[in-house]
Amino acid sequence: MELLSSILQFILCITIIVGLHEWGHMATAKWFGMRVEKYFIGFPPKLFGFKRGETEYGLGAIPLGGFVKISGMIDESMDKEQMKLPPQPYEFRAKPAWQRLIVMLGGIIVNVITGVFVFMLWYFFTGESFTPISEVNKQGIAAYPVAESIGLQSGDKILKFNGKEVTYFEDVVGAKVFLGSNGYYTVERDGKEKRIDIPNGIVEKLDKNMFISPFQAFEVENVSPNTPAEKAGIIKGDKITALNGMPVRYYHEFEKAKVSAKNKTVPITIVRA
Repeated sequence: MELLSSILQFILCITIIVGLHEWGHMATAKWFGMRVEKYFIGFPPKLFGFKRGETEYGLGAIPLGGFVKISGMIDESMDKEQMKLPPQPYEFRAKPAWQRLIVMLGGIIVNVITGVFVFMLWYFFTGESFTPISEVNKQGIAAYPVAESIGLQSGDKILKFNGKEVTYFEDVVGAKVFLGSNGYYTVERDGKEKRIDIPNGIVEKLDKNMFISPFQAFEVENVSPNTPAEKAGIIKGDKITALNGMPVRYYHEFEKAKVSAKNKTVPITIVRA
């Protein structure tokens, strides 16, 4: 069912993209007074169609493309007899070269405009958030095992990356940090500045492991079905305060306590409602 849904989504996306692309050719052709005989999404056999003015609009059974037929546009499969006659004012071949070029580029232009428009909508509704490093440094960073292995500690305040002051937390994590070479942090620990070198190739150790994060209060957002958590009775909204007797106020503390509890049955303390 999931595969079928993905296939249908793919076909819908292709149909929309092709439809807009061919509409770009048609719109520019009509703008310059060319006769557009057909506008089809999909390839034959034809499922249905209708004619409005001089143009037939239709939908083909094979949803992997589309086409626009413009009078006088040279095509080895169409209009062979028409090409033998003198050009008519409404034909593609009768128009100036610059107009023909715009018509040929019309589909690409529309696709580019559509892409920009979709990106703007996505950015408008989802936005892009940045966390000021000054906010993170009120408590310092939470260091996970990979970060601890290079010398970082929970509570460290990151001041600089490669000698340059940072403005946002996102500046000290990501491709620039993990894929670069000879990088280093300048952190404040116990009131003193300390340099922490970032080993080359550290990205290979990360995989699904977290590196550093702001301190995050730990509240259960979701419980996957058929997991030990579900069987133990943990539900969404529970606040885990201790694991196997170790206090866990923050998510990184829970991750650390979890290591010592691997493959064991241990008590978990929670606050509910």
